[in-house]
Amino acid sequence: MSSEDKQKYCLMAYVMLAVSLAEKFNEQPYGFRRVLVTHVRANIQHRIMAKKMVDVYFDDAHEKFGRMLREQGYDSEAEKFQIKVLDARSKTLGGKHPDTISAIHFLAGTYWSLGKYADAKHLQIQVLRLRGRYLGKEHPDTIWAMGNLAITYQSLGKYVDAEELETRVLDMRNRLLGENHSDTITAMNNLAITYQSLGKYGDAEKIQVEVLDLRNRILGEDHSDTITAMNNLANTYESLGKYECAEKLKIQVLKMRNRLLGEEHPDTITAMSNLAITYQSLGKYADAEEIQVKVLDLRNEILGKEHSDTINIMENLAISFYHQQKYNDADRLEAQVVEVRKKIFGEGHPKTAKAVALLAEIRSQAKRFTSETESSEFI
Repeated sequence: MSSEDKQKYCLMAYVMLAVSLAEKFNEQPYGFRRVLVTHVRANIQHRIMAKKMVDVYFDDAHEKFGRMLREQGYDSEAEKFQIKVLDARSKTLGGKHPDTISAIHFLAGTYWSLGKYADAKHLQIQVLRLRGRYLGKEHPDTIWAMGNLAITYQSLGKYVDAEELETRVLDMRNRLLGENHSDTITAMNNLAITYQSLGKYGDAEKIQVEVLDLRNRILGEDHSDTITAMNNLANTYESLGKYECAEKLKIQVLKMRNRLLGEEHPDTITAMSNLAITYQSLGKYADAEEIQVKVLDLRNEILGKEHSDTINIMENLAISFYHQQKYNDADRLEAQVVEVRKKIFGEGHPKTAKAVALLAEIRSQAKRFTSETESSEFI
């Protein structure tokens, strides 16, 4: 093809792909987007498009693709699209337009997925301020913005700030929507997760049992939100030392997600990782290792080596190696964790400090183990 033909047909394919995506993702099955994302990524790699046309006319298509790429685990590629969307809308619509604010919101979500929590917080504060000013403090979008900022505070370890915001969100949703509304139940769930982080496990368990009951009754046991509620309750059971209860629920979650979503869906991979953590708590380190090796391969392939979820599973696998006295394997993985966390979070971040401490413990135990092995004699 000539250069002009390549540009024309790539552009036509780009438009067709964009039109095939519904405005609301829940109107189409996940499997369709899973197939479509392959074609979108191929088109991105091959298209030759005039920059002005991309910036001025394609922000809606970019927004769709950015959301889909993030959903499918391609956060770095999603980020590039969403930055283009925000730049185009800021120039053509202005910073106060609802579509521009929406672009800020989606980019903040991708920053959060990439572990860029400080960047996410900066944008989410901006979204909350703008929505509060132009929509009102009790508008649903403003309340969602408040809830999203609270989740980022959780990720930054600012649990007291998260609890304050989530309590306000829950109070407003109870008052405006009622206790059986899905948004109210989501607010209950988020507050319970913060209670977990604050060590208020009894309070978290009480809320999560209620959330699971409501979602089972209103949505049904196969709904994704019901399965998420089951998983969250299992995590709290684990924090309370109820490991057998946690194991039973997590096995159920994994089976359901495999059946409904497939083994390569991000939620299924997360369920595998969560079950492995429970196996660790039960001392089943070989079982944990078997799962974690699979999860690490999948996350490396889908999310990339520096994604926060990839680094987390790498550290968990290092812990499984450590408890099986596979110190060289544990050292190799945890050294990578330390390097990436220093790069992303900085040396003073709690996650970096935790990784450094774990690596020191692994090396100390390895030295002690080597010393004991060398000094032992056969009788």
